[in-house]
Amino acid sequence: MAPVIPSYRRIDRDDRVPLVSASAIVGGADSGYHVLRIRGYSSIKVAFPNGSHFDSHPFRVAGHTWVIRYYPNGDRPETADHISFYLRFMDQVGPGEEVMAQFVFSFIDQVEMQKPAFVGNLEARRFGTNGSWGNKEFIKKESLEQSNRLKDDCFSIRCDIIVAGLPRAEAAAAFVVAVPPLELPQHLGALLLAGKGADLRFLVGDKTFAAHRCVLGARSPVFDAMLFGQMKEGTATENCIRIDDMAPQVFQTLLHFIYTDSLPETIEQDDSGATMAQHLLEAADRYDLQRLKLICEDRLCQQIDVSTVATTLALAEQHHCQALKEACFEFLKSPKTLDEVSATDGFQHLVKTSPSVLFQLMSKLAER
Repeated sequence: MAPVIPSYRRIDRDDRVPLVSASAIVGGADSGYHVLRIRGYSSIKVAFPNGSHFDSHPFRVAGHTWVIRYYPNGDRPETADHISFYLRFMDQVGPGEEVMAQFVFSFIDQVEMQKPAFVGNLEARRFGTNGSWGNKEFIKKESLEQSNRLKDDCFSIRCDIIVAGLPRAEAAAAFVVAVPPLELPQHLGALLLAGKGADLRFLVGDKTFAAHRCVLGARSPVFDAMLFGQMKEGTATENCIRIDDMAPQVFQTLLHFIYTDSLPETIEQDDSGATMAQHLLEAADRYDLQRLKLICEDRLCQQIDVSTVATTLALAEQHHCQALKEACFEFLKSPKTLDEVSATDGFQHLVKTSPSVLFQLMSKLAER
């Protein structure tokens, strides 16, 4: 809350007396981020000379539409040995109307740069219609190519944005109570970690996890039926439930989501977590956690590459993830890409386990 600014009535030029009433000027802000994955870095670098660019798909942050503009060989002659990124504002606003925003481009592993405390300390920029600001020397191409951030000719960057709201006047009370953000996820997460009051254990591989029947039953229809409904048949009275077909780390992440409605920060920031996302999607479908399933589906859509597309497509078919399936079809539309994928072990597995999806793929390609 901004400091209270008293109202005044004029006595004479040099003397002012504060009135009893008071008001405050309050500024608001909203934030979000977008992850852009660059696939086929080498071919894009050849195809787009210095000064040439292409834009990401439009995305929404803080009620506004943006795109990320990517210059593979720099945006001007003096930056030809660099990669440039710009944030472009796509909304139409009236003359003199602008949006104030702080933003930063970072690699996925640069976690400290993605925190609100870091972004909020950066200089705010004014964005009008078709306005753009960015980093003309984001990284030298040579440095990227020699780093482990370029994997399978792909790399990902993240753009964090904080948009300042329009200031508004509010009446100010004599006392201002600061209400903290929602605490329930943190409290339930601490309850899970401490195991206090746990009345159920799961044995997954060689690890044991304590949990609470009521929390699991409230969050998952499958756990509800297993622990309280017709499926319980001894399960509800057993102290330990054994799960043999799931990795301990996957089950631990599943429990974390059930208690906190979010993924652990280590999973959120892991750019190479396609395998975890695949296993977690299977677990979410198994226990009917639809929000988690959609989160995993969205994450996998952003991580499709030659090495993962076949297994991802088989997973999408098995668990009825239509958007993920369409994303895989879109990735495979290039004959060159399809040839590369067909040589992978994942594709051979797809042929054996999901032949129907290959007919769907051929139909899609024939339509083009």
